[in-house]
Amino acid sequence: MIRDSERRPGWLAPWLSIRVQLALGALFVAAAIPKIGDPPSFAHMVYNYRLLPGAAINLFALVLPWIEIFCGLALVLGFWKRTAAGIAGLLLLLFIGALSINLARGNPVNCGCFDVHAAGKPRSELLVEMRWTILRDLGMLLLAAQVLAANRPRVRRG
Repeated sequence: MIRDSERRPGWLAPWLSIRVQLALGALFVAAAIPKIGDPPSFAHMVYNYRLLPGAAINLFALVLPWIEIFCGLALVLGFWKRTAAGIAGLLLLLFIGALSINLARGNPVNCGCFDVHAAGKPRSELLVEMRWTILRDLGMLLLAAQVLAANRPRVRRG
């Protein structure tokens, strides 16, 4: 029998957590695949952010997608859930920060999230897209927080 002190709020229910975990994992896998398939195009998108020194761009463009795919697969397959959700959350904070800096600078960039070949959009369209991308990433950050909270170790009392 479950005591009142052991009940979890509805947003931490296992049935919800598994769905959130699968959705977040699938998004990370879907975002990583085009980047892994075309590292030069992704490196060009990273360069457009103008945040990294030139020597770090190619390394970042090669490593980041593999981190994304491993986090995504860990979430989908259900292993290292807290670690994968924590890394995903940190990556999302990094993405939100990079987009926000460029938005504040007035430097429109294509995020390179799911399509590394999207280029040639007008400046005004990119600025609007960046705002929506930040909102989407904030939503994904909430998903990562839900997985972290739902999978925290339980403390036995009594």
